[in-house]
Amino acid sequence: MTFDLRTIYAMTAVACVVLGMFQCAAYVTGRFERWLAWWSASNILVGIGSFCIALRGFAPPLMSVQLGNVLTIAGCVLLPVSMRVFVGRPVSLLHCCLAIIVLGLPFVSIFGASDASLERIAYGSVIYCLLDLVVVWEAHRLVRDEKLYSAELAVGLFVLTAAIHASRAVMAMTGFLGGGNLFSAGDTAHAWVALSAMVFLTLRSMVIMLMAAERAGNQLRTVAHADPLTGVLNRGGLVSSFPALSPRPLAVLLIDIDHFKQLNDTHGHAMGDEVLRAFAVSASNALDGEDLIARHGGDEFVIVLKERSLEQAVAIAEHIRLAFTASLCRLGDRLSVLPTLSIGAAAETSGPSELEALLHMADQALYARKRQGRDGVDAFGGSVLAA
Repeated sequence: MTFDLRTIYAMTAVACVVLGMFQCAAYVTGRFERWLAWWSASNILVGIGSFCIALRGFAPPLMSVQLGNVLTIAGCVLLPVSMRVFVGRPVSLLHCCLAIIVLGLPFVSIFGASDASLERIAYGSVIYCLLDLVVVWEAHRLVRDEKLYSAELAVGLFVLTAAIHASRAVMAMTGFLGGGNLFSAGDTAHAWVALSAMVFLTLRSMVIMLMAAERAGNQLRTVAHADPLTGVLNRGGLVSSFPALSPRPLAVLLIDIDHFKQLNDTHGHAMGDEVLRAFAVSASNALDGEDLIARHGGDEFVIVLKERSLEQAVAIAEHIRLAFTASLCRLGDRLSVLPTLSIGAAAETSGPSELEALLHMADQALYARKRQGRDGVDAFGGSVLAA
């Protein structure tokens, strides 16, 4: 089956402009961040550039050679810019414009002649390959930092298009693409390469939307599983996150803020909220990255410690208790009721841990602490560290 290269360029132009317009319309709704505007501009520029190139032989070289290739380069430069914005990294508009000028200048000066198609193809393909690899690097950061599975698909697609551009550059440099006329007869191999590039270009324009949808879903789950006041997990978040730590041996701290109701009655709920946030910060600073902290309800918190013995859990609990007391010093004389912490500790070191069983043991230790006067740490099984 024979493909007409000029037709493929025209089809690519239509596909890119249509995708870019759809993305622009989606951005205007206000539901997406700036990265989609950059991606939309990228597609539109590549589409217009491809259309100009498709007019080779019908339009003046200024339009079909210089302008077409410079616009295509500009669109391809905006791809890694869009991905950087998506990742959350800073982007300089000045540096972006300089990159377009520097990379596009050879199409005007060095490879501007009408019969220098192979040179333009080789140069342009190398640049497109390198820009795609920059996108691969940024997408890999998303896989690593945000665990976006759709970003893995983006990595695969951009690696494929980078490989296509690299092979196109080699074919141009070795003369495999024929003579110096882009749309000369016998350009079947070039047409196949261009058709493959068009298909993957369309697919990778869709995968960015998948990445946005997956990120939005993750953010919604995070909001649903977080306590809005303190920023730690809520009870649902604790239940959903716990299986990731089990079946390794775990320890649990069940923590109650003493005299909290009296604090609210005396100083008001705004002060109570400040004390809750102070505790969340103090406790979070004492934990490792894989430990869990959740607001279990009201003034009660749960901490799940990964691979800690009961003795280690008690030591961490005492550290949290002292750090919380120190954090209240910044409130100065504003507190006539000084909150303290009663903490129950429990651990399961012999095998897989169940959250409810650990909470039940920690709850018994917590109430044993309260019966002995509060403001201290009790461990389930009789080990006690009192204040």
